[in-house]
Amino acid sequence: MHWIHNTVIYNIYPIGFCGAPKENDFQLNYRLDKIYDFIPHFKKMGVNCILFNPVFESTRHGYDTIDYRKIDSRLGDNESFKKICDTLHQNGIRVILDGVFNHVGRDFFAFKDIQEKGMGSPYTSWFQNIRFDQQSPYGDHFSYEGWAGFYDLVKLNLQNEDVLNYLFDAVRYWIDEFDIDGLRLDAANVMDVNFFKRLRGVTKEKKPDFWMFGEIVGGDYNRLANAETLDSVTNYEIYKGLFSSHNDRNYFEFAHSVDRQCGDWGMYKNIYMYNFADNHDVTRLASIIRDKALQKNVYTMLYAMPGVPSVYYGSEFGMEGKKQRHSDDDLRRELNLNALENPDYALFEHICKLGKIRHSLEALQYGKYKNEQIQLEHMCFSMKTDNQKVYIMLNQSNEPRSIGVNTDFNGVLTDVLNGNQQYSCNGWCEISVPPMSSMILVANDGSFQIDFSDDECDVTLPAVEESTAQPAPEEPELVPEEIVKGRYRHFKGNEYEVVDFAKDSETTEQMVIYRALYGEHDLWVRPYKMFQEIIERDGKKMRRFERID
Repeated sequence: MHWIHNTVIYNIYPIGFCGAPKENDFQLNYRLDKIYDFIPHFKKMGVNCILFNPVFESTRHGYDTIDYRKIDSRLGDNESFKKICDTLHQNGIRVILDGVFNHVGRDFFAFKDIQEKGMGSPYTSWFQNIRFDQQSPYGDHFSYEGWAGFYDLVKLNLQNEDVLNYLFDAVRYWIDEFDIDGLRLDAANVMDVNFFKRLRGVTKEKKPDFWMFGEIVGGDYNRLANAETLDSVTNYEIYKGLFSSHNDRNYFEFAHSVDRQCGDWGMYKNIYMYNFADNHDVTRLASIIRDKALQKNVYTMLYAMPGVPSVYYGSEFGMEGKKQRHSDDDLRRELNLNALENPDYALFEHICKLGKIRHSLEALQYGKYKNEQIQLEHMCFSMKTDNQKVYIMLNQSNEPRSIGVNTDFNGVLTDVLNGNQQYSCNGWCEISVPPMSSMILVANDGSFQIDFSDDECDVTLPAVEESTAQPAPEEPELVPEEIVKGRYRHFKGNEYEVVDFAKDSETTEQMVIYRALYGEHDLWVRPYKMFQEIIERDGKKMRRFERID
């Protein structure tokens, strides 16, 4: 059995997780060393693998790479990240990195060389559709292809052998230097499949159990995940079913998707899917599910269904965050365990239980799925190996629901999710499931149970003189600034233009007139003092409106 079957992944977007500035100031700061403080948290959750979204030097958000061999200076340096990886491994936690190989940023060395030397640059063939008979949207004396129309993301030419060798050498370096265990392949759905075939050879030669999965929103998963290319893909079909089957009170949607993927005639039975309830690109579960009480049922499904479960940082506490039209900032906020905003500790404890249960039950790790019984608001499915059978019962209604199942055995079903309560079986078992809740029932002779009483976690921390962490430079105290005409960004991410000033006819209070830069370009008015005020969010002081030009 591959290690991925006995894995719970914790997904971190490092720049947001650490509260790093959006624009890279290239000042070395060991922000990512905060990960050491999270190791007991990971262990309590049963997390044994961290997926880091981009960690390499970039201009802004991590996906606009500048240097594939240098840790982003907002997070630390290569030595500090190596120590982080070593410490995670010593604690039984594997490391997966985000491989952004479809495109680079405009500050990438080869692109800068073309800007300087034009057609004389040796790198003109490194990028897609370079043309010197027209300008780029940024005013370069040449044009090029930007990924999905974003010209700050310059699309690489993956047919070029020099580009391939450069990228493959970078991956070898990551394995040699940081001992990484896997890769997430960004934008995999628009990349050359042959690239993945060759990358597989590079990684498997270094580490035979290296695990790779590709980001793909739709289409045929078998095209990218098979014995010759990637091991898995992002399971967006199930992601959608997890929340919408609860929003619409319709478990048939979830059941149909899982049957289509993993049932007797499933299309993807040979793919161990990367399953998730949210990530850095989509609205968080707590902000998209209509009844927050049902988040527990979502995570029960996530941990019990075929595939590896992944939790996006902060969502274990019900952290909220909505995807905005022109900003993902709300999805990628800082996480501080000592300053949580309205934490749902009951959800956290539920997820911690699920982590221990998943590690304890082989049927959940690599069992075969079967839909046992289903109605709109309640269902039962089973996971089975030769040695074990587990029944998962879910009720999303506001009333108790009786769920019956034909177990084909005489014995006991032990609900390991709810105090190891036992239910007798004589071929048929009917159980009343409380409102808005779930059960994980293990078929056994009455002796099986899972002990949750031991909450102690042995943690190994790096042996360092003090710490590689450097104190963050003390930021100057924010004071209100004069408001002038121009562009501003609201603290929630939307952008506006200050077009004029006025006075209230009754109070003579000074007012700011400003216009939305996107959408319907609505015109707004707000008191000058409110427009310029300093606010506090998640324990951090910031301007209500920040000047951006």
